[in-house]
Amino acid sequence: MQTKRSNAWAWWAFWIGLGGLILMPIPFFIGFFLGGGGAVIAGILAIIALLKSRHSGGKGVAPAVLALVFVALTFWGISNGGGIIW
Repeated sequence: MQTKRSNAWAWWAFWIGLGGLILMPIPFFIGFFLGGGGAVIAGILAIIALLKSRHSGGKGVAPAVLALVFVALTFWGISNGGGIIW
């Protein structure tokens, strides 16, 4: 029987979180909605991935933690005016 090599939830969280971080600096509230919305989704997926990693032998912990770092950086950037003002 073949076992799963990685945690798909963690990788989805990673890529969505990275996309949110990249889109966050776009001015005139575009980055606020695209970056902030992506960050919220990535944060939820990362938490699900961390909970699932306990049952899969720790697979996917690194991308899930990196996704949470991206989420924190995105929210930090938004709180300092990123995506809102030019």
